[in-house]
Amino acid sequence: MVGFSLVRAESAMKRLPAPVAKSAMSLVTRRSVLSTGAALVGTSVVKASVLHAPMIWTPRAGKLVVVSSSNGHHFKNGGPRTCVEEAFHRASAGEDILDSLIAGVNIVELDPTELSVGYGGLPNADGVVQLDSCCMHGAKNWAGGVAALEGVRTPSQVAKAVAEDTDHHLLVGAGAQTFARNMGFKVEDDLNTAASRRAWLEWKRRIDPEHYLDPKKRSGEGMAALLSMVADGWIDPLHAYGTINCNGINEKGELAGVTTTSGLAFKIPGRVGDSPILGAGLYVDGSVGAAGSTGRGEANLYGLSSFLIVEELRRGAHPKDAAMTAMKRIKRNTIEKRLLDPEGNPNFGMEYYVLDKQGRHAGITTNKGSRYAVCDENGPRLEACEYAWQ
Repeated sequence: MVGFSLVRAESAMKRLPAPVAKSAMSLVTRRSVLSTGAALVGTSVVKASVLHAPMIWTPRAGKLVVVSSSNGHHFKNGGPRTCVEEAFHRASAGEDILDSLIAGVNIVELDPTELSVGYGGLPNADGVVQLDSCCMHGAKNWAGGVAALEGVRTPSQVAKAVAEDTDHHLLVGAGAQTFARNMGFKVEDDLNTAASRRAWLEWKRRIDPEHYLDPKKRSGEGMAALLSMVADGWIDPLHAYGTINCNGINEKGELAGVTTTSGLAFKIPGRVGDSPILGAGLYVDGSVGAAGSTGRGEANLYGLSSFLIVEELRRGAHPKDAAMTAMKRIKRNTIEKRLLDPEGNPNFGMEYYVLDKQGRHAGITTNKGSRYAVCDENGPRLEACEYAWQ
């Protein structure tokens, strides 16, 4: 919080001769830490008026950084802030880092225009919205998750309740729903919106989901129908697999992460991807860093890529290099022709979002031109993801 007390001082010092400014700034800094800074820290208790105040992007003393998939910079659900803005704002006001991140992704989960997360997420093959989520708190060394959860708009909150109120890491299906109801969450009969239901009906018109396909065809026909809907403008390309992952580090150096999704569009009922699985859709080590993903869950699960990335960070790798190691492993493990493009690269979407203990971050993608969201002392923005198959 000291950064707030130094802004005016730094501005004034710039008008002094260099030797005088250096000496004066040193004195101001020491006194600010001992007095003014301490007073400011005492005012950082979270209040509703603070959380709803306008954003003021002022350089701060710590390395407060929030990163997420690009949808964390797009959706506001009618409010004043995006996911990364809300998470940054709450964390800077002193709220717990994981609580801040979950409040951020709740904006996306509740936005009915986001067809890959939460309320209004694209349903499974039976037209039922099933949601997956997990969260990890680096400082507390605990995690929780839910999978195939029906009827609750904010599965990230239920995942946190699993971590806080049970001795388990993962609850699924009807058991997860019963737990959510017992914990006081509202359980609805149907989480479809008019848009998600129209998309499902169009998919059902294009492919008969009542029969399992010939093993030689695998999921080719169902995926062909999905891709044809993308080509015809029914579904945004990012929503076929869509998800939101959001990771953050606060000024105390505490790390956390959360991933939440409605999963693969029109999936077989009961299918669970990587998002709620620790080490796949998300992994956080409070002493090292955090990594999460969006994209084809089956490929990510095979290599437990988020765990691999964090272990690479532990060895001293930069976030970009750590994620590239995971991408190379995915390419090496992908051998079925149906999953390869003409150049021999995986033909599916996969992105990683990585944040280390020093506040360095990176986004890596298989989709040229993709970007990821960042919010730090310089404000919210999108940054370019590094392309994996260079």
